[in-house]
Amino acid sequence: MLSQKQEEWINHLSDESKISIVPFDPTSQAKFEKVKFAIQSKLGEKIKVEHHGASSLGISGQDEIDIYIPTSPKDFDGLLIPLAALFGEPRSHYPQERARFVTFEEGKHIDVFLINEEDDGWLDCLKFEHHLRTHPKALEEYRVFKELGDGLDTREYYRRKIEFINTILNQR
Repeated sequence: MLSQKQEEWINHLSDESKISIVPFDPTSQAKFEKVKFAIQSKLGEKIKVEHHGASSLGISGQDEIDIYIPTSPKDFDGLLIPLAALFGEPRSHYPQERARFVTFEEGKHIDVFLINEEDDGWLDCLKFEHHLRTHPKALEEYRVFKELGDGLDTREYYRRKIEFINTILNQR
């Protein structure tokens, strides 16, 4: 079951573009480290830069690396300009929630998210990934789920993904 906010987000996605799932890329961590270095060189070493998503879990995914910069609500807006200087204008921006920038490292697509560390969606992401990291059976189920999503349209894939995540979160 999806929340109203999740349903609204799903409905803005394409039902024409298709999802492509590829095997885990063992070079992902090294590529993450290069982008992390660039971010911290620009914003300072104290800024948190975290690797999340399928590539951080070592499983199949959409051939991308998800990087998150969790920050306090008071610092959120001040980080938009220096991140835009690094990566160009955000591809999406939900004020005081998240902004998504895109870059590439050695041909690998990388999404860089500036994220409000107090946002419920972020906190749920952390809970979900913690569950997967501490429950190998759930991680394997998630890997299989993702691989079965290969070829689905974007809207259907994310609907199923959010439902999967919500099921895990509701078990806790």
